[in-house]
Amino acid sequence: MKFNLLARVLTPAALLVALCACTTGNSVQQVLGLSAETPVFLSCKAVSSRAIAFRFSLPVTVASLLFDPPSAVNSIEEGALVTVTLAEPLVGGEQVIADLLVEDEAGNTLNVLVPFRSRNEDMPSLLITEIRTEYSKPKVEFVEFKALDAGNLGGLRMYLAETGPDAPFYEFPPAMVAQGEYIVVHLRNLDGLGVDELGGNLAASPYTKDNEAQTEARDFWFPEAKKHLTKKAGTVYFLDQDDQVLDALIWSENPDAWWGDEKLARMAEFLSGKNAWTASGGGIPGPAEAVSSGYTTTTRTICRREGAEDTNSAGDWYTTAASCATPGKINNTKVYEPK
Repeated sequence: MKFNLLARVLTPAALLVALCACTTGNSVQQVLGLSAETPVFLSCKAVSSRAIAFRFSLPVTVASLLFDPPSAVNSIEEGALVTVTLAEPLVGGEQVIADLLVEDEAGNTLNVLVPFRSRNEDMPSLLITEIRTEYSKPKVEFVEFKALDAGNLGGLRMYLAETGPDAPFYEFPPAMVAQGEYIVVHLRNLDGLGVDELGGNLAASPYTKDNEAQTEARDFWFPEAKKHLTKKAGTVYFLDQDDQVLDALIWSENPDAWWGDEKLARMAEFLSGKNAWTASGGGIPGPAEAVSSGYTTTTRTICRREGAEDTNSAGDWYTTAASCATPGKINNTKVYEPK
């Protein structure tokens, strides 16, 4: 079935509703009709750079379809699975809002307003390389990772213990990165000069004593001045759009018998199931299998042994010596030695 539909930009009110839907993970639906059994919207996913799949509980036909940003629709396959093919590919990892009106065979109509990320077919491999869990002004917490090959960060998701495994802490917008490039996610923006470096200018955030932005690294920023990491225990991991773990790190201040936080326990179980973190005795990794964070400070960060084999275990990591933190640069190899 062929459609020649050109999407329009949503009204500000509709856009506000869509953004709220993105935050909660639920679409906004309006059901009209006479039948007791009406179609229910189940999911939306970009399956390629030009194809989006909408899943419903019943077969439906499409009455109208609009996108923001605007995209021309080439064809629509209808049924319980509605597959939309666009005339041109979307930018990989771009935030898109679909406004879809469908009808079932009984005449019931359902209007769905749902945000989704376009398919990114060029996501790079990566390794987490350094984190700072402690804050002492002007040194703020950060997560640093390295692109192992060139690609687009759009749609990459970062998870922290604060939000748990059910929702990403941060989802990256489209940004092309080079092989070997360091990317730093600063968890506070003290001087307000930090900007997300989405293009080729890695010096868009000027280096100051309050932000540690390096001109040779790509920087992303969180505006709120609140704590998101703790040295007591935590995890950070990255997922691609197929829910594959690209890399992970688990840390704990003490080798306790088990996690004191339900979110951490669930995240450890998830990473174990994905073979993204190794426990010495097999099974789900507990605090004893995590990287020790007991000696970390604002200047003593948790660092990867760069250049060594990635074993997905605590042996890949060390606490760097005092004043040896290197956000945006290759890690200092000087190891902290407790006295």
